[in-house]
Amino acid sequence: MRKLIASTMVSLDGVMQAPGGPDEDPTGGFAFGGWSFNFWGDDTDLDMKGLDGKDRELVLGRRTYEIFEAYWPYQAADDPIAKTLNAARKHVASRTLDKLNWNNSTLLRGDVVAAVAALKSEAGQDLQIIGSGNLIQTLQAASLIDEYNVWTFPVVLGHGKRLFEAGAKAGALRLVASQASATGVVMSTYVPAGEVAPGSFAQAEPSAKEVERRAKLAREVG
Repeated sequence: MRKLIASTMVSLDGVMQAPGGPDEDPTGGFAFGGWSFNFWGDDTDLDMKGLDGKDRELVLGRRTYEIFEAYWPYQAADDPIAKTLNAARKHVASRTLDKLNWNNSTLLRGDVVAAVAALKSEAGQDLQIIGSGNLIQTLQAASLIDEYNVWTFPVVLGHGKRLFEAGAKAGALRLVASQASATGVVMSTYVPAGEVAPGSFAQAEPSAKEVERRAKLAREVG
């Protein structure tokens, strides 16, 4: 079974909409497109794990696919990220597209949850979601995502499409790696860790065994 890894950039308040440019996704009147630009530096460029598709097959939603298709095939041949993304096998979830022009791209037919579950059961490279917020929502609800690479940028946007919208499936996550860039971007990797386990800081009533232990200690001290 190969892993499904979701990678995304988010603001401090969880918005993932249009990090790359003003025209990337203005839906809903979103006016902050390109909000990640001024936080990039040498250390973020050197740690593109999870965002370059290296040694993985891509699983993309329609909007992210169209943004990538319009950009990456036209970059310099020696651009390492363009080279990797252009060569990668790409699986595209869309109800409206019937033709894909980017090389090595195929449409996921029928129910996307069943289609991605089938991909995971095949032999091959791990699967990588980049961006594709609506697709992440669907696959997170179906418990199909095995790892999250989340880059949190030090900016608050107030509104926009979020990584986890209202109604996301509740669950615990475990942090397995984290580092911060010089510009304050926190690059973290999480894996699912079962159900949320609520607790309380209120003092609980001691057990009978604990009462006896305390009484014994008091007798010894007295």
